[in-house]
Amino acid sequence: MNEPGTSNPAEEQTPPAVSNPYTTAKARNYALGILTVVYSFNFIDRQLLSILQESIKLELSLSDSQLGLLTGFAFAMFYVTAGIPIAHWADRGNRRNIVALAIGVWSFMTAISGFVQNYTQLLLARIGVGIGEGGGSPSSHSIVSDIFPPARRATALSIYSTGVNIGILFGFLFGGWLNQFFGWRVAFVVVGLPGILIAFLIRKTLPEPIRGLNENKQVPATLVPFADVVALLWSRRSFRHMALAAGLNAFAAYGTLNWLASFFIRSHGMTTGELGTWLAMSTGLFGAIGVFAGGVIADKLAPRDKRWYVWLPAIAGFISLPCMLVVYLTSSQYTALIFAFVPGLLFNVYLGTTIATSHALVGQRMRATASAILFLILNIIGLGLGPWSIGMFSDYLQPTLGAESLRYAMVALIPTVLFWSSCHFLLASTSLRADLAASPD
Repeated sequence: MNEPGTSNPAEEQTPPAVSNPYTTAKARNYALGILTVVYSFNFIDRQLLSILQESIKLELSLSDSQLGLLTGFAFAMFYVTAGIPIAHWADRGNRRNIVALAIGVWSFMTAISGFVQNYTQLLLARIGVGIGEGGGSPSSHSIVSDIFPPARRATALSIYSTGVNIGILFGFLFGGWLNQFFGWRVAFVVVGLPGILIAFLIRKTLPEPIRGLNENKQVPATLVPFADVVALLWSRRSFRHMALAAGLNAFAAYGTLNWLASFFIRSHGMTTGELGTWLAMSTGLFGAIGVFAGGVIADKLAPRDKRWYVWLPAIAGFISLPCMLVVYLTSSQYTALIFAFVPGLLFNVYLGTTIATSHALVGQRMRATASAILFLILNIIGLGLGPWSIGMFSDYLQPTLGAESLRYAMVALIPTVLFWSSCHFLLASTSLRADLAASPD
């Protein structure tokens, strides 16, 4: 299999009457690289709050339920609500401009989070971040799928999805040390401002790809109604199971990402600087390796059997379970930190394979909308319910368990939900091949 940026004449025959801005590997790699940077800032801005939340909690006198709402449900509701109409716009409009606008908005809202004076103001700023971020991924997914052919799409989308873990890496690393030396307000401003500059770079240097050109398909001029995309995806049993599995996996991943720092601070007495460095490595660096490897391995195995696109994340979930129990139950902070590398590596294996499979199930002018629908399900269950449920359960246990309430809230919810996720990935495999064979042009 070729690397994402390499040329394959058999796959990339460009009609002579159409000017393709992505005929060269350099152009494709630049687009993939800059979109990955955008996605990284998406998660730097999002993940920053989790390493700062203990300091914010102390200054603003917040409860765990309020923190869970702040990082989870309220953010997710606006993120997914904005994502659907923006994705539908992206299926007919200029996706490059939408991405540039999105990162400009969410970066500005991140920067002004450093000036809030109370919980309501911070909640409104995070809602603004959620609305901005809602426009980034579906448009970027659609661009990547138009640049790379199906045989290399999971790899390309996995490279793009490493932005999750690159963002987590720098969010933990920069956030931890900036907070320790300068405070949480400075951290928000320093992390938010560069994204505004990237918005101008996207607008000036990234060409809008031609829909369907890479696959030699004539794309209909009319936009497919949103209801038709929903109906098509809902009719595919594999998508129903895969989307639920992705949402449950995200519940475990977001629940871990948003509360793991607080767990180590409360239960093991760690400082944000040292902790941010450890978590940057386990969930950032190792997570990026995991999501990239997941796409590459799936693309290599898929010619033998397309079900590897859902088998692989199922296996990753089952492997993570015992390691997660060690993380939450051991009394040794360094044993916990070391075992956290395994779920950190495997949590996001599902991302590239799930997005690529969703695009394979629909037509050319449905891809951004299909991504938005997938992310709607994924983020309502994962980002919306994950951090909030753990925060609520921690508050419920606090009168009897004190500072250890968070530990037992996490150990009760996260491994259980991840096991449930892996089961649905396996169920998706039972109808995947038939659903792919029935996909429209």
